Amino acid sequence: MRRACYLNPGRDLATAVTLARRVEALGYESAWVTHGLGRDSFVVLAAYGAATSRLGLGNGVVPVYPRHPVAMAQAALTLSELTAGRFRLGIGVSHRASMEAQLGLTLTEPLAIMREYVAVLRGAFGAGVDFTGRHYRVRWSMGVPERLPAPPIYLAALSVKMLELAGEIADGAVLWLTPPSYVRDVAVPALERGRRRAGKTLDGFETVVAVPLAITDDSGNAFAAFQNELSRYLTPPFYRAMMEASGLGEHLESFDRDGKTPVKLAEELGAVGDPAAARIYMDAYVRAGATLPAVRPITFPDAPWYARTLEEAAKF
Repeated sequence: MRRACYLNPGRDLATAVTLARRVEALGYESAWVTHGLGRDSFVVLAAYGAATSRLGLGNGVVPVYPRHPVAMAQAALTLSELTAGRFRLGIGVSHRASMEAQLGLTLTEPLAIMREYVAVLRGAFGAGVDFTGRHYRVRWSMGVPERLPAPPIYLAALSVKMLELAGEIADGAVLWLTPPSYVRDVAVPALERGRRRAGKTLDGFETVVAVPLAITDDSGNAFAAFQNELSRYLTPPFYRAMMEASGLGEHLESFDRDGKTPVKLAEELGAVGDPAAARIYMDAYVRAGATLPAVRPITFPDAPWYARTLEEAAKF
């Protein structure tokens, strides 16, 4: 099985760098880092890249609204050069609460923004960009003697329309907290429709899906930590719409009433317990159409189950 992992540093970045070396030795295809409320993912991935020689590296994902596409291209090209082409650029529109309430930006026309953003990136990754659209007007080229290695572009996608757009204009998609049924019944068909718009098939298109796991003998504490972790994802509209489309609406209603992540909802969105249960859950994503399941150990590296989860999942 091809497998990736998420390595989001907790309180100690050095521990995560050590884990990056370990997951490379264990045979993981790539390591991914989120961006929103944590450290800058480009810098973290540069640290991982310096500590490894073969491990693929991806940010899953960087919000586009706070960063001009040329600034994104410069960071991506630099990291791709630094890591000898091991980097993949993951971008997304994020959520209204993050962009507007926290950053004071306006999340507007996400599909149109993303289409233009990727067009600018493609030009910036190549000979140069001369682009005039509704949202971006860019004339720019990288002022270095030789063209730098261009990373593939993956889009974060939850909604059907964003999934279709990813299939049409991107090299891959990154899915987060999507249960296997949603990947199978909604995501893959939408990606296929997008690929058809571009005259392509899903061959060569990467579908990275985060797989929350905790392999542990202490299931009670790990499951409680997962329930607590999930609570912040149950109010943003994009996540709610995806979960409702996955048949989880009654569990969201329970959360609205009680303010606590229901057990049944957590069981749909991750696996906690022994290696056999984790393997069954991960296999479900592969059968659903994920080309690169990414083990996402629950919480952070200081959790007692974190390293064991990575070790055990490497045997799948």
